[in-house]
Amino acid sequence: MNATDHPLVHTYLTAVERESAALPPERRAELIADLREHITVSLGAGDGDARIRDVLERLGEPRTLAASALAEEPDGRQSAAPAERRGRTRLTLALLAVGGLLCLANPFVGAVALIAGLVLLAKSPLWTSRQKAVAAAASVTGPVLVGLAGLLLASSGVSPAELLVAVALCLGLPLAGTLSLWRATRG
Repeated sequence: MNATDHPLVHTYLTAVERESAALPPERRAELIADLREHITVSLGAGDGDARIRDVLERLGEPRTLAASALAEEPDGRQSAAPAERRGRTRLTLALLAVGGLLCLANPFVGAVALIAGLVLLAKSPLWTSRQKAVAAAASVTGPVLVGLAGLLLASSGVSPAELLVAVALCLGLPLAGTLSLWRATRG
């Protein structure tokens, strides 16, 4: 196994990537590549967990590395200030979490909220493509299923049990996707 494939190294590099989200994408990729190279050179093929921990500890905390890289960037090149980035992250999570429920109350408003959340999610550098795909699918699945069921059952009345299932789908699935994104940012 290559040193950079080790779970400790993967976790460390993921944390650095998350913490350096305010860097321009090419600079962030360069930082991660440099760290991978340094780790590979510092570790032999057979090094154990203790040696890997030692190398990672000498590199420093991911937050400190990211802050140093951000400090080296000219002011105009940073993609977003940390406070602005946190605000966008919170807005993205909120739109994805409540978009499905809004679809029940007002389909137009709910659709706008979901689309806005999905656009913000797609543009965010905080999450991997896989995390984005899972969250997007979870956010959209509930409202789509309820909408299709509503079209199929439009002629019949809606029972309280059906309404409860609709609310559970439109709230539960988007919340699950949002929770997975939130956990990834806390990492």
